[in-house]
Parts: sequence; structure tokens; C-alpha cells
Amino acid sequence: MPARTSLSGFPEWLPAERIVEQSILDQLRETFELHGFASLETRAVETLEELQRKGETSKEVYILERLQDRGQDHDKKERPLGLHFDLTVPFARYVLENAGNLTFPFRRYQIQKVWRGERPQDGRFREFTQADIDIVGNGTLAFHHEVEIPLVIIEALSKLPIPPVTVLVNNRKVVQGFCEGIGVEDVEQALRSIDKLDKIGPEGVAAEMREFGFAQEQVDRLLELASLSGDDEKVLDDVRALGVSNELIDEGLEELGALLKAAAKRAPHRVRADLKIARGLDYYTGTVYETMLEGHEDLGSICSGGRYDSLASDGKRSFPGVGISIGVSRLVSRILAEDLAVASRSVPTCVLVAVMNEDTRELSDDVAFELRTRGIPTEVAPSSAKFGKQIRHADRRGIPYVWFIGEDGAHEVKDIRSGDQVPADPKTWEPPAEDLFPTVKPGE
Repeated sequence: MPARTSLSGFPEWLPAERIVEQSILDQLRETFELHGFASLETRAVETLEELQRKGETSKEVYILERLQDRGQDHDKKERPLGLHFDLTVPFARYVLENAGNLTFPFRRYQIQKVWRGERPQDGRFREFTQADIDIVGNGTLAFHHEVEIPLVIIEALSKLPIPPVTVLVNNRKVVQGFCEGIGVEDVEQALRSIDKLDKIGPEGVAAEMREFGFAQEQVDRLLELASLSGDDEKVLDDVRALGVSNELIDEGLEELGALLKAAAKRAPHRVRADLKIARGLDYYTGTVYETMLEGHEDLGSICSGGRYDSLASDGKRSFPGVGISIGVSRLVSRILAEDLAVASRSVPTCVLVAVMNEDTRELSDDVAFELRTRGIPTEVAPSSAKFGKQIRHADRRGIPYVWFIGEDGAHEVKDIRSGDQVPADPKTWEPPAEDLFPTVKPGE
């Protein structure tokens, strides 16, 4: 048998770690459904044509190929397929194909694996789980949904065993209008340069802009705009004070103001306008979001998204939307690495039913059946070893209770953490609620 080797970028959690991940996914589902988002799952594969619509990620796509097709003439094969690298591309296709059966605005959440062939590093994987929410309209979509999305995400993340988050917001209309107001024609390049501020600093960004033909005055004005931030409406006045005004800027500032005002009421100090947020603004058409984890800013954005007016189009209809995506695996990896949360045990089992001897195993099976019937996770000891060994087996697995059947048929249950052992009836005994299933608690 060949030696086994781990694959970089394909995380596999231990059982206790998996419980932490499952708890996080359950909390996200609960919050999303509380806000009326319907669960959706799309296929793992898409045609390469569909996946390559986002040109910048084309080189990261994993191609799906049958072994027996290798070396054959591609013209004779089926359409080439690849694994999806995000959940937006398949969702766009899904909306187009099912528009006649959907009620708009359509609210969906989607939690699935995605695959991306990039270099693995801290918080970045080749196979990882994403959790997306989107609200999509048919032809039009009201602005208030752009306010709703970050508030839902803040609520969802606040229920997780992590430090507080801050959602940084910007608006394409402000940046677009500002560029037009100072005579910048290549808005996309301006955005790409501004996006590098945290990496190469203002001087590096200024030098790059000059290389692309930006006038020094334009560079200075753009860096002034990118330096502005705040969690109240004062930041809007700061933008206006730069002296550039047009209809697009006014519209964008009005939208930013509405978002900040709602956030101040629903999630105080958790939403902050940051005019240097540029990633994705070449794709998004309105508000854009990035989410930072307090004390873990080195991880980068754990959650991002925004408003897009062309999620999908069939040439006759367009489907504008607004959405946001949580990098669940990125978040889980940091939670586990920093012991931000731990599971109370590594198995779902609450009770181990001891076996006196193999001739009486059926009695132990009967007890386990009775307990499971009442919703208590139970397993039977794998062997009829001495009771001490059976207790140690339960302890190693993190099982809190061991059930004993005496020679006289009497039943007792032992809490192996405290050593307390009391008479019990399999038809009525209940563990404390906190012991019934594994729980996830903040790490120490």
C-alpha cells in the first residue's frame, strides 16, 4: 500500500474540530432562515464557458475530466467542465434557468464547498466552504436591500464564538463620480491601484498611478478620498469638503448615509465607511462590503460582497442583486488555530452502556435502544472488558455517562466526571440539557 501524504490546501478537521465547524454552520443557517432566506444547493460543476466569465479566476479553475478521456480529441468529447470556484457563478446560472419558477425578490442562502487552485497559505485553501446570502430582483431591486445584507451578516457573526466584527463599506457611485469629477478616465485602474494601499502604501500607489498616466493632482485627490473613513455621517461631509460634486457622488453619499444611519440603530459601531475599499468595485455597482475580525486583521476580510446590477441576463431581462459571502473555512481555521472555541467532547455520544459479559450484551442493547428512542445519543461498549477499562474507554472519547446493569437487573448511571453514581430507569432518566449533545464554548 503506498504511503499516505497530506494534500496542502485541503483541510480535514479532527472530530472535535468538526463539531466546532458544524456548530458555526448551524448558527449561520438559523440566522439566515430567521430572515427568510431559502436554502439552495447547486451542482459542483459548471461548464468552463460559464466559469470563465470571470476572467481573473480562470487560471484557478479545476478542470473535471474522466481518466478514459485523456488524450482524446477534445472536439469529440462533451463540453469541458470545471469545479465551481465560488457560489456566485452557479447562482447566476440557476437564476436564469429557473426565473420562471422563482418569486422575486428572491432571497437565498447557500452553504457549499468550492474549489480554487491558488497557493495555499494561512486562511486560504484549495477546497473550502463558503456561506452566501443574496437578494435578487427581476429588472429592479430596491436600495434598502443593500442596507439589510450587512445587518444580517453582523447578526449571524455575532452569534459565533469569535471577537466582534466590523463591516467596512464603500460605494461605487461615490468613487466613480469622484473620478469623473477630477477627469480620471481609467476608473478601473484607479480602483486597482487604490486597492493596493494596505500593501504598498500611499507612495507606492502614487508611483503606480503616475506610471499609468495619472496627473499628480489626480493622484493627490484620489489619495485624499481614500484616506477618509468613519462610522457616522460626518464622513459624508468630509467627502463633500474635497470640493468634487456631481449627481453620481450625491447619490452614492445618500446611500452611504442611509446605511450608516440604519447601522447606528441596529448594530452600533459595527459598520464603518471606508473610502479606500476598492476590491470588487470594478464588478459591483453600488455598495460594497468587507468584514474584519477584531484583533485578527491580518486574516484579511472574512466576509465580502456588494450590489451588482448584472448578476445574470438573458438579453431580454436582467437580474440585479446584492449579496455577501462568508469564508467559513478561513474563519474556522483561525478559530481552531487560536483556540477561540472548543467542543465539550469529540463525539455526539452522551451515554456508554457497559456490558457485563457477552452473554448479556442484548440487555445493554435494549437499554441503548430505549435511550435512543427518547433522543439520547447512546452507544454500547465495544467489549465486555472490566468495568474500569470500559469507563476509561468512555473517558477517552469524552462520553460523560456510563450506564451499568447489575446482576440483579438494577440499573445505575455514573457521571464519570464527578464520580457520582445513582439508580436510573432507562424509560425516564434524562441527562442535564447541557450534556445531551456536544456544546461549543469560547476557548480560554
